[in-house]
Amino acid sequence: MAEKMTHIQRCLASLADEPVDRLTVYPIACGVSRRTIGDGTMTYKEWCSSPKNYAQGLISGQKYFDLDFTVGLMDLSVIAGDFGSHVRMDEQNTPFVDDPVIKTVEDYETLQMPDPKKGRSGVILEGTKIFAEALKNETITSGFLEGPLLSLTQSASAEKVFMDMYNNRSAVHKALGTFTDYLKEMVKGIGQAKPAACMWDYLWGSYSCLGDKEYDEFEGQHKYAGSLNEAVGKEGMALAIHNCADLPHLDAQVKQMKPAVYTMAWYPLIPGSPSASDAIGKGYADNCVLCGTIDPQGFVRWSQEKMQKVTMNLIQEVKTALCARGLKSRYTIASGCEVPPTVTTRLENIKEVSDTVKKYGQVTC
Repeated sequence: MAEKMTHIQRCLASLADEPVDRLTVYPIACGVSRRTIGDGTMTYKEWCSSPKNYAQGLISGQKYFDLDFTVGLMDLSVIAGDFGSHVRMDEQNTPFVDDPVIKTVEDYETLQMPDPKKGRSGVILEGTKIFAEALKNETITSGFLEGPLLSLTQSASAEKVFMDMYNNRSAVHKALGTFTDYLKEMVKGIGQAKPAACMWDYLWGSYSCLGDKEYDEFEGQHKYAGSLNEAVGKEGMALAIHNCADLPHLDAQVKQMKPAVYTMAWYPLIPGSPSASDAIGKGYADNCVLCGTIDPQGFVRWSQEKMQKVTMNLIQEVKTALCARGLKSRYTIASGCEVPPTVTTRLENIKEVSDTVKKYGQVTC
């Protein structure tokens, strides 16, 4: 077992599958981290509307929960809102689109790119610069962006986009091209902020939604996502991918896209949904740090004792699978998706995951 490491040393060792003092840990605590600022009363709306507040929440949360990574996830309505969709902005809950900007076939084709330095995209660009600078010697930092297909479904509704993939294919491709061009500008902005990585949410790479052929056409490595992944590398950032779908396209998103880090969820009631041991055993951690798979709702609903037990069980599952595969450290104990940013989330449960990994996360094969 390695001597005690810093967050950065541990993360770099995990990326290289070298021995670590313990597994890396990152409950995806982003919006909820605003509650670690001051008296804890900052609203979600205040957090996501100000670069300073956005950055300070992530900085404060990293220190409060003692996390190995810091990822700048805001929410999934940012780009849709900046393109003109109406976003319902509740004070303490995740915002969501309640009036999409794309309503007709013509709307796909006439979609206009906004200025990425304005709106909440601008908050992300400026805020990422703040937290990346503040934490550059403390932890591995990452920007976070919605992928083109996710941005489109947020701007038109998933049901409409999936129908129009067949009924109005060229119009959908036109809009995807517009979002991809916009996201390339966002990648440049994120790159100027100098985080270590840029994470994409490629949510629709899921067999419950699209087959391999359809995913490859409407987002995959040989289409829109591929050019964005390449742009991330050109900006000097590591590629990371988040996908909380039930049946993720692991071959496309891990083996073809080749991210350094891949975060995933697990749905135990859905046949075929890959658990941590399934994904490790099938080789997806051979060249990529996998992250997951604690149920995000557990941070709201479970007792601290249950969270400790669930975390301990995941640690044991991961250690057993890593050793069976001949790996040393390519896994991060994490939530399967973002920890809910509501005021009902139990901060002690987030801290419990971190503390439990410190106590039981040593890998000895």
